[in-house]
Amino acid sequence: MLFPDYRPRRLRQSKAFRRMIRETVLTADDLILPLFAIHGKDVKNPIPSMPGHYQLSVGNLIKTAKKAHKLGVPAVMLFGIPEKKDPLATRAYAKDGIVQKAASELKNKLPDLAVITDVCLCQYTDHGHCGVVEGNIVDNDASLDLLARTALSHAKAGADMVAPSDMMDGRVAEIRNMLDENNLSHVPIMSYAAKYCSSYYGPFRQAAHSAPQFGDRRTYQMDPANAQEAIREVTMDAEEGADIIMVKPALPYLDIICRVRQEIDLPVAAYNVSGEYAMIKAAEEKGWLDGKKVMMETLTSIKRAGADMILTYFAIEAAAELSS
Repeated sequence: MLFPDYRPRRLRQSKAFRRMIRETVLTADDLILPLFAIHGKDVKNPIPSMPGHYQLSVGNLIKTAKKAHKLGVPAVMLFGIPEKKDPLATRAYAKDGIVQKAASELKNKLPDLAVITDVCLCQYTDHGHCGVVEGNIVDNDASLDLLARTALSHAKAGADMVAPSDMMDGRVAEIRNMLDENNLSHVPIMSYAAKYCSSYYGPFRQAAHSAPQFGDRRTYQMDPANAQEAIREVTMDAEEGADIIMVKPALPYLDIICRVRQEIDLPVAAYNVSGEYAMIKAAEEKGWLDGKKVMMETLTSIKRAGADMILTYFAIEAAAELSS
């Protein structure tokens, strides 16, 4: 079809027409809000690099979750900041750990809200790596049991879904087996399946106190240059029992989200990470762009690429904008 017989602008000339032919529709149902839980009472510590977000004690965390839920956000993702750290991340799988406490209280106060818990060890280890360290090497196989124990403790506390983010090989199968053996076969797994070793995580690491104390995470998180490897990773996690697979970060990896959506027959999540959020907020504060419009364009682009759900620090703002 060529001009003048075909005139695409005909269907762009009114708001009603644009709505009628819109191919990608973003709703609050697509959003998951990450939250940072910390011990204490009435704690609300600002995260400087993530304006509008805080380390929250359980009471304040519940207030924020209620606000999100009232706006139609169906789920939250919990991250924990422990009081103590040690080499084996014992507070990650402690019955009275911060994520366990937050999950239990959230389900008590907001039973209809889906509570997803991040399963990792980096916030809980004194070395800041996502597994057991032997010398200066992260021991993959020695880490699997601790990750599975962490997932089990979250599920027992009331988590609706567990989400391993460590990128250890074989952890999805280990967690699936642990849950099944403990009569928790109904608890699904959202796997951070294609998680890249990204510089976009900087603000999160400040918020969660999870920066590695030596080296980096290149031996277990993915090389940003690789695409085909992502398909191998998500395929492996799907075969091990993942119910949802995730690509992280989102914006620099829209091509990966698209390829995964085409090749994997499971729901796809994408994480609009802290650095992506911080950049937009910083530019908005400078007056360099319209923050709300860029937020909505960004989230729409992630869904257009193929994501069924989006973890985003914009969840409350976006849900409010969508309801206005």
